[in-house]
Amino acid sequence: MTHLWVRAEQRPNEDRVGLTPEGAKALLDKGIRVTVEESSVRAIPIDGYRAAGCDIAPENSWPTAPQDAIIFGLKELPEDGTPLPHRHIMFGHAYKGQHSGAALLRRFKAGGGTLYDLEYLVDEDGRRVAAFGYWAGYAGAAVTLKAWIEQQAGGLCGPVSSYPNKDAMLDDIGAGLDTLDRDMPTAIVIGALGRVGTGASDMLETMGISVTKWDMAETASGGPFPELLDHDIFMNCIFARPGTPVFVPASAKSAPRTLSAIGDVACDPDSDYNPVPVYAEATTWDAPALRVHENPPLDVMAIDNLPSLLPLESSEDYAAQLLPTLLSVDDLSGGVWTRAEADFQTHVAKV
Repeated sequence: MTHLWVRAEQRPNEDRVGLTPEGAKALLDKGIRVTVEESSVRAIPIDGYRAAGCDIAPENSWPTAPQDAIIFGLKELPEDGTPLPHRHIMFGHAYKGQHSGAALLRRFKAGGGTLYDLEYLVDEDGRRVAAFGYWAGYAGAAVTLKAWIEQQAGGLCGPVSSYPNKDAMLDDIGAGLDTLDRDMPTAIVIGALGRVGTGASDMLETMGISVTKWDMAETASGGPFPELLDHDIFMNCIFARPGTPVFVPASAKSAPRTLSAIGDVACDPDSDYNPVPVYAEATTWDAPALRVHENPPLDVMAIDNLPSLLPLESSEDYAAQLLPTLLSVDDLSGGVWTRAEADFQTHVAKV
């Protein structure tokens, strides 16, 4: 019997999960055994999994799971150097030259395990079967707007924490807007037709903000794009790759501009293709905004795990997208799984 073991997340500020109790019940009905670890932070309580019929295991006990169990989590494992003998489903962040990624692959090589990277679970056309993009854009727009609000009051955005749901987030941001004695900001979103850009646009428009929506057609010229500087807020919602134009050059910091807050949801400051080269490091939950210029101010929001700010909605959405693929986990010779394993074998052979 195939055994899926849902581990607790161990990364700080990570309350999401990739399987709901309803999804677990569907797996059980198919004859797949499901074990769910207890968690002190998971957005979805353990009681629902227990009621669905899952086995319940202590938090972070996955290293002692049966050898044939498939360990399923979302974010990185603790970097303790131990060999990894199990099959794992998770975001490995290991195939793009990351230093920590090479260390992770060496652990798999030492233990004989296999990584089925969630980022590389793709269909026949190369599209990911599940993604957190919408809620990354939604939360990214919220934090960027929060940073802009605090900037207008003369400050720099303070620490953020997860919200119980999106309504609580909207209430918080709305209360901040109500304190300002000025017109609403204008915003421009690049990548507006994608999941990330749609989420960002939806959040801003829900708050009554006028959004200019650009996508590939509007940026095909390769720039420059002086129109970006005529908006209060710019949301970058595309991922950097070779050929990506520069949207906001470093020279924009001292140029005449209305722009005062950038939300870089892609958050790739150390990439050679970074389209927003006005900053050099990601921001954090404790320090969400980085001031890259003082007069006039320009703040950048670049948090790399934005969906975690809305763990309930992002978990439910992602789990629903992923479930059809998880239902085939009892046959890893299927196309999605085979492609992911081939990617792993290609990269693990290099370490």
